This record gives sequence, structure tokens and C-alpha cells, in this order.
Amino acid sequence: MPVRKVRPGRGLTAALCATVAVVGYMTVSPEEATPPAPPRAAAKNAGSGAAAPRPAAPAARPAAPPGLGPATRTRIPDGTRQVFVVTGETRNTNVSKAVLYERDGAKRWQRAGGPWTAHNALRGWTNDHTVGDLRTPIGVFTLGDAGGLMPDPGALLPYDQDEQFVSPGTGFLGEPLEGSFDYVVAIDYNRLSGTTPLDKERPLGEERGGGVWIHVDHGGPTQGCISLPADVMRQLLRQLDPAKEPVIVMGPADEIAR
Repeated sequence: MPVRKVRPGRGLTAALCATVAVVGYMTVSPEEATPPAPPRAAAKNAGSGAAAPRPAAPAARPAAPPGLGPATRTRIPDGTRQVFVVTGETRNTNVSKAVLYERDGAKRWQRAGGPWTAHNALRGWTNDHTVGDLRTPIGVFTLGDAGGLMPDPGALLPYDQDEQFVSPGTGFLGEPLEGSFDYVVAIDYNRLSGTTPLDKERPLGEERGGGVWIHVDHGGPTQGCISLPADVMRQLLRQLDPAKEPVIVMGPADEIAR
């Protein structure tokens, strides 16, 4: 169990991602640039019959979990050994499938949990979130901080237990939201990693939203978060390991397959 990080000051209230949270979009890693070709052999070697040295081939990237295409793979950091994949059937669906994959020493990806049924935002997914669009951002995001109203269930990520993790009211289907924030994992976009999920700072600006979490399912779609049953959340918290640089890949199946 790693030593817990010291948290910066937290926000005034929990971001109610099931009812009032807003979201933004940001990819974690840009595509890697192709390395430049080395200079041609010096002129004194011209006509010597010696072949000019060839550029070294770039190192092959590790294989990716099933269902992820080349464009998505380039956004997964090379050091990542845990990928939590959440996929919807279409851009407009709010029920999704979640699977946790881990990479072994031979760089093979194995299923480590799931598939589990999850919920995402009411109107589905988006590549260009705006506040109030009721869609979950598509992309690859790091996972580094956790917390909740309930005591730490054995999380490997730094865990912030706080009474501000509350979710009053009802969801889109009239379902009670109580207990939705018993356990949460912050999705790292438009937030500062290394802080409590309650932190309010939004590097991209308030209009891009924030407070998008993985949290306990309440039986209906969310404002922008991903939700899973409570027992799955406890399992996930015990498995997500900061030493394995975990990320979440989420979006419609056909888009993340590109």
C-alpha cells in the first residue's frame, strides 16, 4: 500500500457529476512525432560503394487491449499497464460496457475485470463537450486520485474520505442519488492530478466543465460521469495501481476502434 499523498485544499462542495457536474474534453497524450531521419553520409564517401546508413526503425509500441484502434493507441502512455475501457454501442446511448485490462511482463493484455454494465451521460458521448450538453467526453484520460463518503476499502490510489461526497436529489429516471459518491475515482481532464476529486480548479476554464468521475451507479444515466455498481467500485479501487499508470479509454465502440 503506497504512502498517501498530502492533498491540497478541497472545494466547497462535491461536484455532483450524477446531477450537476459538467464535463470537458482533453486527450492525455498527443500522437508521437516521427523521429527525424539522420543526415546523409558525408561527401567524402560518395562513390566509395558504401551504402548510406539507414535510419533506425522506431521502437514498436506495445499492443493494445481489444477494440482499440491505432489512433487511440497512440494516446495511451508507453508506461501504462492498466487500461479501463468503457464503450457505448453508439454516440447517443447512455448504457455502456466496462472492462479492465492489464499488461503482463510479455506485453500481452489480459482481462483483469469485467465486463460490467455501466452508465454514462444521458445523451451519450461527445468529442467537443460544452457545459450542459449531458454527454460524456470521448478520449484517453489518466486515473490517479480517488475518494468517497465511505471509508477507504483498500484503494491503491490515494483516497480522500470526506463528508462532502454527497449526492442529494433524484436522477433523470426519478431514482434516488443517495450513495452515488460513496466511492469515486476522478477522471483526469480539466483538473489537476494529484488532488482530491473535490478540487475545483479547472485549467481549461469553467466552460469546459469538471468533476467527471467514475462513481457508484444509481440505476440511471449521469450528467457526464461513468457509474458502476458499488461492489464493482470497491473491486476497481483495490485493483487500480498507480505503479501501473492506469488510464481510462471511453467512448462509442466504433470511435475508439479507429
